[in-house]
Amino acid sequence: MKGLWLLLVLVAAATAEKLFVGDQVIRVNVELEEDIQLLQALETLEWKLDFWLHPVSTELPVDIRVPRSSLSAVKRYLHDHNISFSVIIDDLQELLDEEKAEMEKNQMKERSTRSFNFGAYHAIETIYSWMDTLVAQHPNLVTKQEIGRSYENRPMYVLKFSTGGSKRPAVWLDTGIHAREWVSQATGVWTANKIATDYGTDTSVTSLLDTMDIYMLIVANPDGYVYTHTNDRMWRKTRSKISGSVCRGVDPNRNWDAGFGGPGASKNPCSESYHGPSAHSEIEVKNVVNLIKSHGNFKSFISVHAYSQLLMYPHGYSCSNVPDQPELDSVGRAAAQKLTSLYGTSYKVGSICNIIYQASGGSIDWSYDVGIKYSFAFELRDTGRYGFILPANQIIPTASETWLALKHIMEYIRDHPY
Repeated sequence: MKGLWLLLVLVAAATAEKLFVGDQVIRVNVELEEDIQLLQALETLEWKLDFWLHPVSTELPVDIRVPRSSLSAVKRYLHDHNISFSVIIDDLQELLDEEKAEMEKNQMKERSTRSFNFGAYHAIETIYSWMDTLVAQHPNLVTKQEIGRSYENRPMYVLKFSTGGSKRPAVWLDTGIHAREWVSQATGVWTANKIATDYGTDTSVTSLLDTMDIYMLIVANPDGYVYTHTNDRMWRKTRSKISGSVCRGVDPNRNWDAGFGGPGASKNPCSESYHGPSAHSEIEVKNVVNLIKSHGNFKSFISVHAYSQLLMYPHGYSCSNVPDQPELDSVGRAAAQKLTSLYGTSYKVGSICNIIYQASGGSIDWSYDVGIKYSFAFELRDTGRYGFILPANQIIPTASETWLALKHIMEYIRDHPY
C-alpha cells in the first residue's frame, strides 16, 4: 500500500503544473559595459534565473524572471554592485491565473456558439481542428499537409495557400518555434484566416496568390507548445531527451546548420539556448529543412517570434553585413513603416547580430545561406511590460499591424523575382 501511495505521489509530481507564485520579472536598464559582465555572471549562478532578454549591450534592457526563492539574493547582488532595476511583473502567477481564466471562459463561449475567437489563445487541438474548418471553407485555395511528426509523435501541419501549379515561387512563414511565445501562434492563426478570406476580394492578396504560393507552419514546436499548456507556461524548447542529461529539450532556433554551435548558443543541455547535440538534431527542424529543400523554389523565409518589436534579417551568427544587406534593410524599413501606420507601434530594423545579439544556428541564417534571399524574423509585441504573457486583447491588434508588414514583404518579392 505504501508503495502504491508513493507511486501516486510521483505521478502527481510528474504531471503537476509548474507554479510561479511570487516570481518577479525585473528589468535592468544597463548603463555600463561592466554591468553587462556582472549580469552575465548572474546567468552562471545557481539561482534558477530565466533571462527573458539577455545581457548583451547597453542599448538593450535585460529582463529576468526571478524565482521567489532567489529574489532577496538577486536584489542584494544588484544592490551591492550599484545596478539599478525595476520590477515589471510583481507576481507572475497572478498574470498566468488571469490568462488561464480567460482561456477557460473563451472555451465555454466557443463551445456554446460554435465559433472560433481569433482574439484568444488556444490549445493545439483547437488550432488543428480550426485548420480543418479553414480548408473546408476554402477548398480551392487552402490545403493542409503533414510535413512530419514531432519528437513526441505529434503531426506538424503546414497550410498551403495556392491557386494551382507545382513548385511555384513560394513564401515560407512559421510561428511558434519558441513554445512560450503564444502571441506568435495566435498571430499565425489570424494571418492564415486573413489570407484565405481576402483572396478574391483584396486585389493585393489576389495578385500575390495568383503568382506564388504561401506555406504556413503555425505550430512549429508542437511538443513545447502542448507543454506550455499542461506543465510549464514558460517552456521555450523542444521536448527531446538529451543523452547523458536530466534536462530536456533543445532551443529549435539554435539548431540550424548556420554557424552551428557558435556564439549565442549554449553547450549546456539545461540552458534555454542549448543548441543540441548536432545541427538539425531536432526532428521539428529537420522536417522543415526537408520540405524547403525538396521544394526548391522558396523566395522568402519568415519566422515570427515575440517579444521586443524588432524586424530582423541575417546574420545572427556573424556581425558582418550579408551581400544583400542594403536591399534587406530597405525592405525591412518599409515593412516596419507599414506596421507602424496602423497603431503607431514602433519597430527597430536591422541584422540580428547588430540589433539584438549574436546568435548562432538560427533559422533565417540557414534559409539565407541556402539561397533564400528574403529571409526575415519578427519579434512581435511588446517591449517588456507583459513579455511572453501578452494579454489576449492584444492578439488582433498585433496580428493586424504585423499583416501590413508581411504583405509589404510579399508584394516586394512578387515585384522583384530572382
